[in-house]
Amino acid sequence: MLGLTPAAATTTVPDGPALAKQLVKKVDVNGVNRHLIALQRIADTNGGTRAASTPGHQKSAEYIATKLEAAGFQVTRQEFPFTYSETLAEKLTAGGQDVPVIAMEYTVSTPVGGITAPLAVVAVDDTSGCEATDYTADVAGKIALIKRGGCSFAQKQQTAAAAGAVGAIVYNNTDGALNGTLGGPENAKIPTGGVTAAAGAQLATLGGQNVTLELRAFQEARTSYNVIAETKTGRKDNVVMLGSHLDSVPAGPGINDNGTGSAALLETALQLGSSPKVNNAVRFGFWSAEEFGLIGSTYYVDQLSFDEQLNIALYLNFDMIGSPNAGYFAYDGDNSDGVGAGAGPYGSAQIEKTFVDFMQAARGVSVEGTDFTGRSDYGEFIAVGIPAGGLDTGAEVLKTPAQAAKWGGTAGIAFDPCYHQACDNLGNVDRVALDRNADGVAWALGVYATSTESINGVKPGAAAAKSLTAQKRSTQRSLTAHAAGDPHALTA
Repeated sequence: MLGLTPAAATTTVPDGPALAKQLVKKVDVNGVNRHLIALQRIADTNGGTRAASTPGHQKSAEYIATKLEAAGFQVTRQEFPFTYSETLAEKLTAGGQDVPVIAMEYTVSTPVGGITAPLAVVAVDDTSGCEATDYTADVAGKIALIKRGGCSFAQKQQTAAAAGAVGAIVYNNTDGALNGTLGGPENAKIPTGGVTAAAGAQLATLGGQNVTLELRAFQEARTSYNVIAETKTGRKDNVVMLGSHLDSVPAGPGINDNGTGSAALLETALQLGSSPKVNNAVRFGFWSAEEFGLIGSTYYVDQLSFDEQLNIALYLNFDMIGSPNAGYFAYDGDNSDGVGAGAGPYGSAQIEKTFVDFMQAARGVSVEGTDFTGRSDYGEFIAVGIPAGGLDTGAEVLKTPAQAAKWGGTAGIAFDPCYHQACDNLGNVDRVALDRNADGVAWALGVYATSTESINGVKPGAAAAKSLTAQKRSTQRSLTAHAAGDPHALTA
C-alpha cells in the first residue's frame, strides 16, 4: 500500500492522559513519511546504504540530531567501536542444486570457491547442536546441519567446531529465511550460514553426501555513534525511554528496517517538544550498529552505572513498523503465548497491555504477541532488568492464512519480502500500518510520560507533591493538637 491512505479502521482516541490524546492527534503519517523520504535520498546519494560507519548512516544521524537540537532537546552523540562486516559471497550447492543460504553475521570466511565436505546431519531435539553429546565422532571434517533453537547460533557453531566440523548450516524452525548473527568476530569458529526450514528438511536427506559451502565476508574495525536526545522537563530519576535503530544493512537503504521506527520516533519527539508538561523526562535513543549484533544499544546500557540504569523506568522499542505485508505484533511481556524466552522484567506485561488495548480500541486492530527473542535493541535493557515493550509489523517470517484473514495482505509470503535487501526502499512500506503504529508510539509515550505508577509504583510528580503536602499538613495538625494538650494527637 503505497499511498498516504488514512487507516481504514476506527480513529477514535480512547480514554487516557491528556498528553497521550494530544500526541495521537498531532503525530501524522505524512510527517513520518517526510522523514522516510529524507532517509531514502540520503541512501541514494551515499552508495545505496545507511549502514553503521558509512556516510549514509552519518548523514542520517545528523539529519535526526540537528532537527532535535533545533527543537531544543538535549542531544548527545555517543561514539563506540565495532567490527564492520559485509558479505562478499554466500552460496551452497547440494545434490547438484543451488540452495539459498545467508551468511551469519561475523562468520569465518571460506576460501574463494568454498569448502567441499560431506554433510553431517545433527539429531533433532529441543537443543539441537548445543551440547557436545549432540555430535557423533564422525562429524570431524564434515559440514554440520543443525536445527535452530535451544541456544545461540554462536554456541551451535562453536560446539560443532569443537567436535571437528569444518562448517555449519543452521536451518530455521519456522517459515521464512534465516538471518542470524554470531554476536561478534570473537565468537566465530567455522563458516556458518542459515537456510529455511524447507531447505533444511531437503538437506537432511543428503546426509553423508558432499556439499559445497562458500561464505565470504569483509571485516574491519570501525566506529559509529548513537544519537541520544532528552527533554528538558520531567523528573530525571524516572525516565521514559524509547528507541529504534537507525542503521540499515550494507545491502540497502533500510527504509522499513528501520527507517520506519526511527521516523516515527523523530516525528513523535518533534510533536512532543523539548520542554513538555510531563511528570517524567522522555529520552530517545537512535541506535547504530544494530545490524551488527545490537552493538550501539548494548554499549549504551553497559556504559550506565547501576544507579543510572535505575533512573530508566522503562524502555519501548520500535523496529520495523511499516512492513508491506504487515502483521501487528507487541512484545509478549507476560509470556502469555508460552513461547521461547519467557516473560520480560516486571512491568513488561503492563506495557504489552497498554499497546494491545490501544491498538484494539483506537485502531480496531487485533495484536498478536511476539517473543523476546533478543533480536532487537531491547535485548540489553531487559538483560539488566529494565521493563520493555514495543510494536513491530514482522520481518522474514511468512504470513499465515489466519493472519491474512485477520489483517489482510497475502498468506504464504514474508511480512517484509525485502527484509535485508536492496529493495527495502520507499516502495516497501505500508503507510496504513505505519500510521497505526506511529499512533501506538505516541499513545504509549503520552501514557508513561504522565505516569509509570502501573509499572514501578512511582506516582506522578503532581500526585506525589500533593501527597507530600497533605502529609505535611497532617503532621502540622497533629503537632498543633499535641501542643493544645491532646495526648493522642501523635499516635495512630
